[in-house]
Amino acid sequence: MEIVKGDYVTRKSYNHDIVFKVLNIKDGIYYLKGTDVRLYADSPLEDLQKVTPEEDREDFTNRVKDKLLLDRDEYFYLPGKILHFDGDADYLNRCLEFYKETGVLAIGKNIKESELPNCINKYLNEIKPDIVIITGHDAYYKKKGDQSDSKNYQNSLNFIKSVNNARLYEKSHEKLVIIAGACQSNYEELIKAGANYASSPKRVNIHALDPAIIAVTVALTERNKQIDLLELLERTKYGHDGMGGIMGNGVMYVGYPR
Repeated sequence: MEIVKGDYVTRKSYNHDIVFKVLNIKDGIYYLKGTDVRLYADSPLEDLQKVTPEEDREDFTNRVKDKLLLDRDEYFYLPGKILHFDGDADYLNRCLEFYKETGVLAIGKNIKESELPNCINKYLNEIKPDIVIITGHDAYYKKKGDQSDSKNYQNSLNFIKSVNNARLYEKSHEKLVIIAGACQSNYEELIKAGANYASSPKRVNIHALDPAIIAVTVALTERNKQIDLLELLERTKYGHDGMGGIMGNGVMYVGYPR
């Protein structure tokens, strides 16, 4: 079986749980990137199986969108504005497509996780969003030590610093909703830093759209209506294992007449 750069594959040793795209091949090692899960990996050829990219992507997206449709009666709606920072351009573009499909205004910025703490406030002052997403890539390195120490993660410290700086811009969790983290991020420290929602309580990988699903739900929920936190988390791919947060209201204004 020939597998070349650009092919889609799964890993036999992980029971074919994630679909990857082959980014590069060097010295017999295949370097992979998840098509839906925010994950990089590498693998030898013998552990790979070639697949088509037509997995459950469309079904998952449509299932989520169906729950977000507004009742277009005699009222009009002003959803919240989203500012989405993402260290990965591919995942950012996918999220931007999702925002467009759900009718929510979103501005996306592809900025490296390590650079975001130094420039996040510039964009917050410029765009003045209701919701900000801080995401990209992360990983917990178990061999380095305890999961409570953010130094044992790929980018959790960068995400925490970015959340801290965002809270210097706006300290109120109601006026600025922050969604932070990526695969296996230090959930507890992100919440302590000031995030409304964060990943990953069980240090699992998260879906590329998980932060966007939460952001759109908040953006399309009325300001005087509390969001059902448990139901919201169940909309994400891996539920409360992958995302968690605090109870709060939506950010959408409702007006009359339409």
